[in-house]
Amino acid sequence: MSEKEKIYGIIAKQLGFKVEDIEPDSKLEDTLGMDDLDGVELAMNLEEEFGIEISNEEWDAVKTAQDVVDLVLT
Repeated sequence: MSEKEKIYGIIAKQLGFKVEDIEPDSKLEDTLGMDDLDGVELAMNLEEEFGIEISNEEWDAVKTAQDVVDLVLT
């Protein structure tokens, strides 16, 4: 499983979707229905899984599934 697939899996689990339903341009709020609490929990899960820290400013810039991948992997 690639890192991208792992990230998509975390997004899918958090937001109640199947991994195959997550596309790079899927908008977290508009398409996937992420609310503020979901966002906080998703960021925390990503931090734990990948051993990273995500600042509020970084997370506020995230709009799509690809943005999440870019944030985690760069």
